[in-house]
Amino acid sequence: MDYKIDVTLNDVDNTLNGFEIINYTNNSPDTLWFIWFHLWPNAYKNDRTALSEQLLQLGRTDFYFSSDEQRGYINRLDFKVDGVTATLEDHPLYIDITKVILPEGLAPGKTIKITTPFHEKIPFNFSRGGHVGNTYQITQWFPKPAVYDIHGWHAFPYLDQGEFYSEFGNFNVQITVPKDYVVAATGELQNEDEQKWLKE
Repeated sequence: MDYKIDVTLNDVDNTLNGFEIINYTNNSPDTLWFIWFHLWPNAYKNDRTALSEQLLQLGRTDFYFSSDEQRGYINRLDFKVDGVTATLEDHPLYIDITKVILPEGLAPGKTIKITTPFHEKIPFNFSRGGHVGNTYQITQWFPKPAVYDIHGWHAFPYLDQGEFYSEFGNFNVQITVPKDYVVAATGELQNEDEQKWLKE
C-alpha cells in the first residue's frame, strides 16, 4: 500500500486539512467488494464511542464530561475509487469506522487508487494524541484502511488501551505547519532549509 498525504495544521482553530491518495493492492486470495476504513478521530466526537466507554470503565470521567470545544472528529470525506465516487456505509456499532463500497470487485493482485479530502478537529489530549495549548501530538489522524488477512477484516474502534493493527506501506507525506513549529516524526526530512534551521 502506498500513501501520498498532503496536510496543513491550523493552530488557531486546532484543525488539520488534508488530501490523501492511497494505491491499494489486494494481496489476498479473495476478491474484495468493499474496504473498511478507520476514521479514528471520530472516537473523540461524543460520549457514546468505544473510547468514551472504555475510559469510564477505567474510572476516568474527564472525556465524558468534556465540552464540544475539547472534542474532535474527522469529516469532509469524499472517497473516490479510480475517480468514481464510492458509497459509504456506517459501521453498525462504531462511528470511527466506515465501509467504502468499491464500484467493482478488486481481484487478487490488482491495485486501485483511493482518494479523499479530510478535515480533522484535533481534540484536547485525553488519550494517545491531541493538543495541549499549542503543542500537538498527532496520531491516527488520517483515513486508514483496516487490515484484511487470513482471519478477514480487522475493523475495530479506537481505544485508550490496546494496540493498533495497521497495514505496512510507503508514505509520502507533506506537512505544512506555522513557521515556528518543529515537526518530530519518522521518515526523512526533505526540505534543505528546514534541515539547516533545525541544526541552528
